[in-house]
Amino acid sequence: MVSWNAKRNVRILLVGDRGVGKTSLILSLVSEEFPEDVPNRAEEITIPANVTPEQVPTNIVDSSAVEQTEEQLSEEIQKCHVVCIVYAVDDDETLERITSHWLPFIRSSCDADQRKPVVLVGNKIDLVEYSTIDSVLTIMEDFPEVESCVECSAKTLHNISEMFYYAQKAVLHPTSPLYIMEEQDLTPMCKKALVRIFRICDIDGDNLLNDYELNLFQRRCFNTPLQPQILDEVKAVIMKNIPDGIYNDSVTLKGFLFLHCLFIQRGRNETTWAVLRRFGYTETLDMCKEYLQPPLKIPPGSSTELSHRGQQFLVALFERYDRDGDGALSHEEHKILFSTCPSAPWSYSTDIRKSCPVNDRGLVTLHGWMCRWTLMTLIDVPKTLEYLGYLGYNVHENETQLSAIHVTRERRIDLAKRQSSRSVYMCHVIGPKGAGKTGLCRGLLVDDMKSLINKEFRSNIIYCVNTVQVYGQEKHLILRDIDVKQALDPLQPQEINCDVACLVYDASNPQSFEYIARIYIKYYAESKIPVIMVGTKGDLDEVRQDYLLQPNEFCDKYKLLPPHMFSLKSNKKELYTKLATMAAFPRFQAAWILFYKHRLVQLWESTHLRQFGLMTEDPQIWWKAGLGIAAATVIGFFVMKAFQSPVTHSRY
Repeated sequence: MVSWNAKRNVRILLVGDRGVGKTSLILSLVSEEFPEDVPNRAEEITIPANVTPEQVPTNIVDSSAVEQTEEQLSEEIQKCHVVCIVYAVDDDETLERITSHWLPFIRSSCDADQRKPVVLVGNKIDLVEYSTIDSVLTIMEDFPEVESCVECSAKTLHNISEMFYYAQKAVLHPTSPLYIMEEQDLTPMCKKALVRIFRICDIDGDNLLNDYELNLFQRRCFNTPLQPQILDEVKAVIMKNIPDGIYNDSVTLKGFLFLHCLFIQRGRNETTWAVLRRFGYTETLDMCKEYLQPPLKIPPGSSTELSHRGQQFLVALFERYDRDGDGALSHEEHKILFSTCPSAPWSYSTDIRKSCPVNDRGLVTLHGWMCRWTLMTLIDVPKTLEYLGYLGYNVHENETQLSAIHVTRERRIDLAKRQSSRSVYMCHVIGPKGAGKTGLCRGLLVDDMKSLINKEFRSNIIYCVNTVQVYGQEKHLILRDIDVKQALDPLQPQEINCDVACLVYDASNPQSFEYIARIYIKYYAESKIPVIMVGTKGDLDEVRQDYLLQPNEFCDKYKLLPPHMFSLKSNKKELYTKLATMAAFPRFQAAWILFYKHRLVQLWESTHLRQFGLMTEDPQIWWKAGLGIAAATVIGFFVMKAFQSPVTHSRY
C-alpha cells in the first residue's frame, strides 16, 4: 500500500530544564533499566524501523544547558521533526517554564508556517501520588502545536515506550492539520479532503455510501474488508450521535465526517491519516505531486493515447454523472463531475463544446467527452494524469494512473514500416488569413458542413477533434489551426511537427497560394511529414495564382497529391479521411490508392448499378455488385502500383 509523502524517518529532540530527567529517559529506553550514572547529555541514538511501532527509523537527540548554547539548541530544533518538552511532575517550576520559556523559544526557532509538533512529558511520576494532566490540558488549548501529553517514570520504566510512540505519532499522524481543539471540529482543509474522498467512493452518485461502497473504501485504505458486525456497530455509533448521518441504511456525508472527527477525538489520528494518504494527500493536506503525476517515460518520437482501461474509466465516469440519462452532460452535470478537482481542466462553453462534437442541443455527448480527453492526452499528458488522479482513477483496481496511458512506438519505426500503429493523429492546418482554415477545422465536428456557412468563428479555438474511419478502423483526427499573425513570420518547431500537414489556400484568391508554397519549400520539402495542399472555397470559380507554378504544377513537381478542392457547401468530408489515412501510412501513397479506389467505386456504381437498375434491397444482387466493386478495386490497386513504379522519391 502506497503512503504518499509519509516521513521516511523521525527525529525526536528532548528539551527541558536541568534535572528533569531527559537523559535518564533516553538511557532507560535503550537499556531497559534505570541508569545509576547519568552523563550531562546522551549521545544521539538511532532506533531501527523494525523495533518501532510505526516501522520508521527513529533518531533520538538529547539536549543540555551545560553543553549547548541557545543558538545550538535552536539549530537542533530546526533539524528535528518533533520536540518533547520534559518537566518533573514533582517540581511546579519546571511545569510553569513550559509556557513561560520552552514553547515561546521553540516557536521563535521556527518560521510560523513550520512549527514543530510538541509532546509534553511529565517525568518522575513514581515520586508523587497525583497527576498533572489537567494542568497540561490547559496548555494544549492555548498552544495548538502541542499534540499530546504523557506522564512517565525513567526509574520504573512506566510509559517510557509510550512516550516515544506519542512522539513518533505526532510526526507521522499530527493532529493540527486535521482538528481544531477549541472548536472541537475538523479543519476546513481536512473537511475538503474528506468530502472529495466521499464523492469518489460514492460510485453510484446517490450521495450515500452503501455497504458495497464502504467495503471497497475499507479495502482500498486498510487492505481488509469490513466485517458485517463491525459495520453495524459503526452505523449505530453514527446514528446515536448524528441522526441524519445514516439514511436508507447507508452513510451520509455528515456521518462520514463525524466518524473521522470521532477517530481524532479518541486519539486514532492514524486512521484518518491512512485514508488521506491513500487518496494522495501530504502532511500539509495538499495533493502529493507523485500521486497526481507519476513519472512517465515517453521516448522521442512517441506519443501518448488513452489505454483501454483509461477509456473504460472515463466512460463509467460520464455515465455516473449523466444524471438524467440523456446521453449528454449538461453544464451543471459537467460542473458536478469535476467537483473533486480544484477546477475543470477546460471550459465547458468556450472549449469542449467548440472543439469536440456535440448533440443538436449543444450538449457534450459521450463521443465528444472521449474526444476531448483524447486531445488532452496527446498534447498534455501530465494534465491527463493529474485529473485522473483528482477524479479517483487509482482508487480501486488501479495503483497509479499510468495504466490509463498507452505510449506509442517511436515515429521512426512507423516510417520504417510505412505504417503507423497509432490511433490518434495530429494534423496542422496552415494557411494565410482568410483562406478558410477555421471553417475547414470546424467542418470536422459536424455532420452537415453547410450549417457552418456564414457563421462567425472564435479565433481562439485552436484544436478540433473527431473520429474518422481509416480502412474500417476508427481513428481520432485532431486538427490544429496554426495562427498566422504576419505573412513573413517564421513557424516554430512545435507548429511544424505533426503527423500530417494540411496547407490551405483560397482557390478564388490569386495571392493565396504563394504563402503555402513558400511554407512547403521552407519547412516540409525535406521532411518526412506527409503533406496535402487544399484549395478552399471550391464552390467558387478557381482563379490563376500569382506564383511561378500553378497549384497542380507545384504538386506535380514535388510529388504531392493534386490539390484537394474543398467547400463547406459541397458537404463532402473525404478530406478528413484522406488526412487520417496519410498519417496512418506515412511515406506511402496510400492516400492515392484510397482516392482512386473511391473514384473507381463511384464510377462503377454510376455506369453499371444505375444503368442496369441494381439499386435494390435484394441481397443476392448486392452480393454480385460487391464482387464487381472488389474486382474493380483490385484492378485499380495494380494500376496504381504500375503507375508508382517509375517514381523514385515518393512523399508517402
